[in-house]
Amino acid sequence: MMTAQSFNNVFDALADTPEEAANLKARAELMRALSALVARQGWTQAEAARRCGVTQPRMNDLLRGRISRFSLDALVNMAAACGQQVHIELQPS
Repeated sequence: MMTAQSFNNVFDALADTPEEAANLKARAELMRALSALVARQGWTQAEAARRCGVTQPRMNDLLRGRISRFSLDALVNMAAACGQQVHIELQPS
């Protein structure tokens, strides 16, 4: 018989450690913000890639939510390249 587990969020369920869950959550938030920026600006994938300093296939990975293909560092660099400022806030868990 299987027992049900309860998690605070999907990242806690996917990650092996709280640190990994925090990293996944931060990457997902940055990816969501960059995807929203692309949509808001009406950029094509090629235009968004150029503005973010990446290739079009890389931009496609971002827009399709392929989180495992991006580090926090890469996402911060992409945001900065297209004129966005990343704000990080610490909160007690």
